[in-house]
Amino acid sequence: MLEKFREINLSFPQTSYIKEHISSGKKVIGWLCTYVPEEIIHAAGALPIRITGYQQEQELDDGTAYLYVNNCSFSRSCLQLALRGEYDFLDGIVGGSTCDGVRRLFDLWRKYKGTAFNQILSIPRKFTTQAHELYLSQVTQFKQNLEKHMGVTITDEALTKSIELYNETRALLKKLYDLRKSDSPPISGAEVLEVLDAGFRMPKEAFNDLLSKLINELSESSATHTGRARLAVVGSVLNNPEFIKSIEDQNALVVTDELCTSTRYWSDPVVLDNNKSPLEAISKRYLNNFPCARMYPSDERFDRIIQLVRDFKVDGVVSQIIRYCAPYAHDLPLLIKKLEAENVPILALDVEY
Repeated sequence: MLEKFREINLSFPQTSYIKEHISSGKKVIGWLCTYVPEEIIHAAGALPIRITGYQQEQELDDGTAYLYVNNCSFSRSCLQLALRGEYDFLDGIVGGSTCDGVRRLFDLWRKYKGTAFNQILSIPRKFTTQAHELYLSQVTQFKQNLEKHMGVTITDEALTKSIELYNETRALLKKLYDLRKSDSPPISGAEVLEVLDAGFRMPKEAFNDLLSKLINELSESSATHTGRARLAVVGSVLNNPEFIKSIEDQNALVVTDELCTSTRYWSDPVVLDNNKSPLEAISKRYLNNFPCARMYPSDERFDRIIQLVRDFKVDGVVSQIIRYCAPYAHDLPLLIKKLEAENVPILALDVEY
């Protein structure tokens, strides 16, 4: 089953799923941040696709010409691909004001690519009542703007169905991660990242089907992965399985992570409540999800990382922070102290995307 996920990643953005969706006359909307609620895009009948770099490093001459070099190489990589026409199949782009790099990327994309639909969501940094009210207003405006652009009405029924679909994805990914808690997991960390990457690049209906089959296959498999140390990877956005493989080639085993392209993406379900509309439930989930380093106070994120360390029996942590990724760079000294208190060593790496 893993080969099917690899095929999707290697063919991206020209995957058969995206081509099929476009040929049927439907729209594809790209999103830039895990604080953008995919369920709303899906409920509108569009295909949500995460905007990332590809399988290999890119020359960033164009991206750096438009987006100054002290913006992170993730932002410049995405812009490079956009300027090269690699993302011309998108009908729209949605971002969040989560960091300066992504915020400036959105501005330049809108100006120089002119995608038909563009929206940036203001994302609060706190979890207060006022913060929730602000974020709900942003999510509501996003829904209304998407309805107007696509000429559709996004009903509560459609939102509920999308919530159930995405909650199924989250539950399946949790099952996949639970397999990694064993002393000899049936799947490596690099392979898990391949699965996650594919999930951003195809319809969730098809992804859930493939993922369910993979989990059944792994549950019955005699394959095992071990290492002289069980590691967690934390830090900036990461899509490159080769990075994880380079760690595992040193006879380590990556068993869990804290990344916006993995655990923080799928961690919490949307909780439907008869007293709240589906839009309110979505808004609450996305603001309260496993926090990014930009959120305050930081204790919720640190506590969750420590819990991951305990649950997955982690011996050490690798922090990979893309150069100029300010939220994670500023957060690192605090995280080191928390891990030291748990007697967990950490290796801090300054990397490019």
